[in-house]
Amino acid sequence: MSSIDINPDAVTKADGRKVSSRIWRQAFASIEFRIGMVVLVLLVAAALVYPWLSGIDPSKMNVRARFTPPLFMGEGWSWEHPLGTDQLGRDMLIRTLVGLRYSLLIGISTTVLMVLVGAIVGLFSGYFGRRIDTILMRLTDAQLSIPMIILAITILGVSRPTIPSIILVLGLAGWPVYARVMRSTVMAERKKEYVRGAMVLGATDWRIMFMLILPLVLPPIAFVAVLDVARMMIFESVLGFLGLGVQPPTPTFGNIISDGRKYLINAWWIATMPGVFLVLVLTSINLMGAALERARNAIYGGA
Repeated sequence: MSSIDINPDAVTKADGRKVSSRIWRQAFASIEFRIGMVVLVLLVAAALVYPWLSGIDPSKMNVRARFTPPLFMGEGWSWEHPLGTDQLGRDMLIRTLVGLRYSLLIGISTTVLMVLVGAIVGLFSGYFGRRIDTILMRLTDAQLSIPMIILAITILGVSRPTIPSIILVLGLAGWPVYARVMRSTVMAERKKEYVRGAMVLGATDWRIMFMLILPLVLPPIAFVAVLDVARMMIFESVLGFLGLGVQPPTPTFGNIISDGRKYLINAWWIATMPGVFLVLVLTSINLMGAALERARNAIYGGA
């Protein structure tokens, strides 16, 4: 039997955790990553803590306080409602922060589901190839042919939208992109020496896929997925605006903005405040994602 030399450096590269740590350290050194992280942490902390500390019910109505303007309006404002109230007298600050909770929950959960499904499909397709690759990629092509928002509107339009159903629909509509990326990456990794060496040493296909290849290829995909959190938050807001998101009285960015568009002339803050918070969250996530992507390209490009 001919022997195959195993390059120790190639085996070391299979440790995705070390590469991931280097990327995070390099990204954290950039000022835009720090700014994005600080803004995001402050917003998430406010969304988690302030509604609980205030004890105000986001659905509590007070008709006497309806259309109270924000503090910076300079007339008719109230310290009790720093961002004003809506058409039913509900506190806009509390409703916006609670809406941020649900938007982040849906965005993060949907992205995790997309990455998991796409990574598993792409891993099997790229590693085994042949008939399995053909079947899985044809399923992926069929899914890609249907736009995500159209699929979500179609499914959620004939059922009562809930948080789990929105996560499931968006997640199952968005996995093909990750499957494609994972497949191409796994096909390239499968030809490298550390995989051939593991085969010669008797490692099973499952061990090679999940212990060697996956830890290496998953971190780069996970970093790119940070940007998809922002995209899923936008989709959730669009569905809420169309009445296909989380249903009232639960506040979300989409349904708050949808309600406020009727009062843009005399109470513009109802629709504007959730939009401002959404822009801040998306900008902070994009800053962090862009820094991670540059750090990943620098490390892999110089490897």
